[in-house]
Amino acid sequence: MLKIGLLGAGRIGRVHAEAISAHPKTELTAISDAVNDAAVGLAAEYGARVQSSDEIIGDSTIDAVLIATPTDTHSDLIEAATQAGKAVLCEKPVDLDLERAKICQKAAGATGQPVMLGFNRRFDPNFQALKAAYDAGEVGKAELLSITSFDPAPPPVSYVKVSGGLFRDMMIHDFDMANYLTGQIPVTISAVGTSVVDPEIGQAGDVDTAVVTMAYADGSLAVIKNSRRAAYGYDQRVELLGSRGLLQAHNVLENSVVKSTADGVTGAKPTYFFLERYMAAYRAEWDAFTRAIQSGSNVPVTLEDGVAALAMAEAATRSAKSGRPVAMEEVF
Repeated sequence: MLKIGLLGAGRIGRVHAEAISAHPKTELTAISDAVNDAAVGLAAEYGARVQSSDEIIGDSTIDAVLIATPTDTHSDLIEAATQAGKAVLCEKPVDLDLERAKICQKAAGATGQPVMLGFNRRFDPNFQALKAAYDAGEVGKAELLSITSFDPAPPPVSYVKVSGGLFRDMMIHDFDMANYLTGQIPVTISAVGTSVVDPEIGQAGDVDTAVVTMAYADGSLAVIKNSRRAAYGYDQRVELLGSRGLLQAHNVLENSVVKSTADGVTGAKPTYFFLERYMAAYRAEWDAFTRAIQSGSNVPVTLEDGVAALAMAEAATRSAKSGRPVAMEEVF
């Protein structure tokens, strides 16, 4: 039984607490949070003790930590935990600053401890099935990948101001998904962003709607579309056009009932937000981490993967600001 320390008791920390506690081979032992009441409340729900992050990292009885704290703390906590001999699963991104993330990658790598990045969408069964079909050669060579990711509503502007921007905070999942599906990193990235959902987001220096086009060395292309608002729910789709066919992963709907009458054909909306859409993926992600740690095998999503996705976010940010394509070799 692996004893786990959870750093961060906010919304995403609660998601992870459920996954850790539900797993038959892990025990949620200790929880920390900058807001002590949050840690106390979550610890009471799961029978864990409350400690500071430093205490959890220094506790020799704890085998691994899950980092679900604000992004600007990730690199420091990854370094401290790995130097203390602990395995780490850290929420994305590695850091808001690419150069700091590279330093973290080098420092953590020197310890030999496993570090897994929380790109949970890799573990969604629909996306995994699409990748398996592509890897099996069912549609031939990839020529055009399209990823759609629309949130149902924008986050508070207070969050936007500390998030690192849409490309680092939201689209970084889609950058990683593109890497996961294609098995390669693009040569150039072109991005266009605007603020049409909430003017305050623009005033805060960010965008709420963006399109990114990526070109690969083999001539294939990928397009990512993000919006902070979709009135009908959480829109999460992937489409991969190959030389011999098309693969599509559609939205997960609230139910599968379709009503057909003389008035028309109607069905359910997509699930409303990421908690409903990806809870199974979070559980599968934690299971994959646990199996890797217990077996001594490589974690399926590495710190290198996290740095690559962050580099793509940096390239997209630069492109959106400059109005020109940015070569990955400029940033990575």
